[in-house]
Amino acid sequence: MTSVFDDDTLAPGGSARREALKCMAWAGTGLIWSLAGGVPLAGMLGRAEAAAAEGFTFAQFSDSHLGFNKDPNMDPTATLKEAIADLAKLEKKPAFIIHTGDISHLSKPVEFDTAAEIFKETGIPVFYVPGEHDVLTDEGASYRERFAPKAQGDGWFSFDHDGVHYIGLVNVQNLKAGGLGNLGNAQLVWLADDLRPLKASTPIVVFAHIPLWTVYADWGWGTEDGTNALALLARFGSVTVLNGHIHQIMQKVEGKVAFHTARSTAFPQPAPGTAASAGPMKVPAGELKNWLGITDVTFVRGRERLAIVDHTLA
Repeated sequence: MTSVFDDDTLAPGGSARREALKCMAWAGTGLIWSLAGGVPLAGMLGRAEAAAAEGFTFAQFSDSHLGFNKDPNMDPTATLKEAIADLAKLEKKPAFIIHTGDISHLSKPVEFDTAAEIFKETGIPVFYVPGEHDVLTDEGASYRERFAPKAQGDGWFSFDHDGVHYIGLVNVQNLKAGGLGNLGNAQLVWLADDLRPLKASTPIVVFAHIPLWTVYADWGWGTEDGTNALALLARFGSVTVLNGHIHQIMQKVEGKVAFHTARSTAFPQPAPGTAASAGPMKVPAGELKNWLGITDVTFVRGRERLAIVDHTLA
């Protein structure tokens, strides 16, 4: 296992890349990841813009938590709309949006319906996977009816776009407070069947709510059987895994798999182990938008790399 923060290669200006990346992740600077052979490399914003001109992009939203009404964000609907407005400012319109869960805060119909209307206004297809806050009632049936009516099992599915294979996984069913996520045997069997006909050269993008790698077990920030899913992906040369749940940017490389977690559009959470527990983190007045944001991902055919840019709402 290799963390991207273990690279001491000097960044421009003489500072270690490790320290530069740490600063950018917390300060909210837009960050590029060019993915080559599963290994992300930091780059400048212009590189992603150039790649977008040649290839296609998609956007990742996560942890909208519509219905939440406490500090530090009394109106997450407003910040979601602001994030949508930022999306509209991109020079190249994304081909689609991926939402990595916790659309709602309490699985209420009004929360789901409000989110659906907001994303409908983008005119862009949206692919969802549920967070634990989306399956609090009726075992997630209301979520699936609105956001994944054609999905299998608890809401898993796959699709292809312009040479890339996308896989939406569900790891939040029957989740215990503070417990690790779980995929379950039925979903893993489906995943094996889904991957079997694909060539090893096919770029793969996997997205789920809880990280497939263990970020911090004490807070349940990981997936108990995530290693089983990663074993099925091991033969592929380019795999990117996108997650939400932890409301902050973290990257890791394990073999040929690059992991990236996204910010929330509702509220931040503390860094692992820096608080008594996970949960909404209060921030100084006027600084909330520095901690919220979306992710823009670019794929260029023939280059076998993804460029990942994180945008804050600030």
